[in-house]
Amino acid sequence: MGCTCTKERITVGGRRFYIIKRLGEGGFSVVDQVEDGAGDKFALKRIQCHGAEDERQAKKEAEYHCQFKHKNLIGLEEWGSVKGKEGLTEVLLVLPLFKRGTLQDELDKMKANGSHMPEDRIWRIFRGICEGIKALHSAKPKPLAHRDMKPGNVMLSEDDAPVIMDFGSMGEARIEVKGRSEACALQDLAAEKCSMLFRAPELFHVDSHCIVDEKVDIWSLGCVLFNMAFLHSPFEPIYARGDSIHLAVLSRSFKFPENSRYSQGLLDAISGMLVVEALERPHIDWVLNKANEGQLNMENRI
Repeated sequence: MGCTCTKERITVGGRRFYIIKRLGEGGFSVVDQVEDGAGDKFALKRIQCHGAEDERQAKKEAEYHCQFKHKNLIGLEEWGSVKGKEGLTEVLLVLPLFKRGTLQDELDKMKANGSHMPEDRIWRIFRGICEGIKALHSAKPKPLAHRDMKPGNVMLSEDDAPVIMDFGSMGEARIEVKGRSEACALQDLAAEKCSMLFRAPELFHVDSHCIVDEKVDIWSLGCVLFNMAFLHSPFEPIYARGDSIHLAVLSRSFKFPENSRYSQGLLDAISGMLVVEALERPHIDWVLNKANEGQLNMENRI
């Protein structure tokens, strides 16, 4: 381990960490690479809270991390809070560091060099993502929904296993909307925290009296599987033309590329998830069965 005497230090959960470098910045947080006194490296997510509600949400995110011990859900090394600049509270999450980056990073590299992901690898990684989502949807005492599933929120471990991260949009799966003001509030929250290219139809236009549940993640998984195969979201071409994503999603306006190299089973799985009416959309067990079938079919081909 190199000398840490000149590096910025921060204490989280009673442990001292040294700031190495900035890894990324988002709308609500920044992520730094840190190391402890033994030289072990981690990612430090620093969530700046601009009020009591922000602080409550950030601490809830930490609690969600602590709730699960699952190979496909990112763990939490330590967490705590400090008073930051101008008296604002910073909630600090020390997370595992994944040197390979995200699934989106992997897909971007493939797009840049003109390659693609083999179908057996697609099914293997997608199956792991589904296992993580099933753990959320089966959570006790109440099921949870991630609400921002996308390749950029899936890390890849050294053995190519997917690990779902960013629990900032997560919450109880079942939301009962009573009235227009609640509908507008949920719609605004989704616009702020749920990535547009992977957002379910019911979050683009929230009805005044409805129930929004974990089926939002199923739609997003359909977009993720499409993205893994074709290196872009199903609605990205529409966005690139400057047309309305909202209308495209509500009308299910997407197309599979012609002469696809992938199996009909993969295309059928995507179509089965991208169902506009949430009540008609399948549950995670159906998606997981499709992933298992796809993986088994690939193994039988070898």
